[in-house]
Amino acid sequence: MAGPAPGFLKYPEHQVTIEPSAYRVRVLVGDAVIADTRDALLVSESRHEPVWYLPMQSVDPDAIARTDTSTHCPFKGDASYWSIHAGGKALPDVMWSYETPFDECLPLAGHVAFYADQVTIETDP
Repeated sequence: MAGPAPGFLKYPEHQVTIEPSAYRVRVLVGDAVIADTRDALLVSESRHEPVWYLPMQSVDPDAIARTDTSTHCPFKGDASYWSIHAGGKALPDVMWSYETPFDECLPLAGHVAFYADQVTIETDP
C-alpha cells in the first residue's frame, strides 16, 4: 500500500468521501457499453464535482488500452490511465485508476473512473 496521504497533513480541511452506491451505473461511448455495474462508488471531494468509480471487472477489457500517462494526487495517490476504443471513437486517457491509493482512499483500489465530458454516464436506481 502507498501509506498515508501527504495532502491531508498539509490541508487537513480537505475532504474525500467515498460511498458505496446501490445505483446501476453504465458508461457508454456512443451505443457501446464500456462498463455496467451495481457496485459503484460515489466519490465527493472538496472543490470537485462528484465522480463515479466502477469496479475494474465491470469494464469491457476489449474496449480499453493502458497508456503511459500517470498523474499524482496528494490525497488519493498515483493514477494510471487507459484509452477507450469503442463506438467508432478513440478516446485517449479517458479512464483512470488509483491502483495503489493512499491509506485514506483504499476503497478506490480496483476501481476506475471516467471523464464525464467524454463518455456518457447513466445512473438508474
